[in-house]
Amino acid sequence: MTDFPWPATAATGVGSMPGTDAAEAAAVVLGELPEFPHLPELPARGVGADLLGRTAALLVDLAVEVVPSGYRVAARPGHDHRRGVDLLRWDLDALQEAADRAGSAPAVVKTQIAGPWTLAAGIELPRGHRILTDSGATRDFGESLLEGLRGHVAELTARTGAPVVVQLDEPTLPAVLAGSLSTPSGYGTVAPVHEPEARELLSRIITGAREITGNPVVVHCCATRPPVALLREAGAGALSIDATRLDGAPAALLDELGEAWDSGVALLLGLVPATDARVTLRDLAGPALRLTGRLGFNRSTLAQRAVPTPACGLAGASADWVRRALALTRDLGRAFAELPEDW
Repeated sequence: MTDFPWPATAATGVGSMPGTDAAEAAAVVLGELPEFPHLPELPARGVGADLLGRTAALLVDLAVEVVPSGYRVAARPGHDHRRGVDLLRWDLDALQEAADRAGSAPAVVKTQIAGPWTLAAGIELPRGHRILTDSGATRDFGESLLEGLRGHVAELTARTGAPVVVQLDEPTLPAVLAGSLSTPSGYGTVAPVHEPEARELLSRIITGAREITGNPVVVHCCATRPPVALLREAGAGALSIDATRLDGAPAALLDELGEAWDSGVALLLGLVPATDARVTLRDLAGPALRLTGRLGFNRSTLAQRAVPTPACGLAGASADWVRRALALTRDLGRAFAELPEDW
C-alpha cells in the first residue's frame, strides 16, 4: 500500500471500546492491532466520553455544557466541558503508556472525531436550535475544530512517535441531507442541507485535516446507504463503511463505491460483528470478496486498497469478544495480503 501510511496487512478499529478502563483499552488495541492502532473511545464513562463530548473537548474558544436535551453551546468552559478535556487527556496518557510498554512506535495511529455535520447537528445553540441551522455558527465550529485538531495531532504524535490518520465520524450526515432531524419542539424537522453546501464544508475540514497530518483522511459513515459520491468528491482519502450491509445494495451505491475505489480511495471495510458471534475467517471475508466481484475488481485490490475493521464500534461488546473481534480483524488484514484460493 505505497499510497497509504498503513502497511498492506493492516487492520484497525472503528473507535469505541467497552468499559471505563482507558489503560486496558489501550493495551488491547495496541496488542491486537499493532500495525494500525487507534485511540480508543470509552463512551460508557458518560458525559464527555461520547463522540460529541469528546470532539467538543478539542474546540478552541468554544465550549459546551450539558442540558436535558443534550449538549449546548456555553458562554465559557464549565464542569461538563472540562470533564471532556480531562477524559481525552487520560486517554492520551493511557495510549502513551501502552506504547512505551510495547517498546516501539506503531507505523501509524488513528484518532476519531465527529465530522462537521454530525457535530453541528448534535450540539444546540443557546436558544435550543441545532448549530447547523445557523450557517455562520456552523462555519465557526468547523474552524474551531480544525484549530483544536492541530494541537491534538501534534500531541498524539509526540506521545506515540507515530504519524496520525484522522477519521471523521459522520453518522448523522444522511439525516442532515434528508432533512429528517427534529426541531426543538419535536413537531417538525430541520430543513435539509443541500449537497453542495454539505460537500463544501466537508471539503474544507478534510483538506485542513490532511494538511495537519500529511495523510489521507478517513470518513466513517455506518449508514446502510452512505453518501459515497459526496464523500469522495469532498476529498476523503478513505471511506469507512459497514460492508456487511452491502449484499443487497442498489446499483447506484455500488457504482459510487466502484468509482471511489477505482480513483484510489481506500475502503475500510467493516466485516467483524460488534457483538459475540460464532464465525470463521472465511465467513467474515465473504462480504469483501463478494463486493470485489460485483465491482469487477481483482481480489488483489483488497490487499492494495482495503483495510478490515469491525462492522461498527465495539462499545457493546463483552470483554472476551472485544479481544476476539480485534484478533479476527487483524487476521483478516493478513489474509487479504495472501487470500487462500478456496475462499
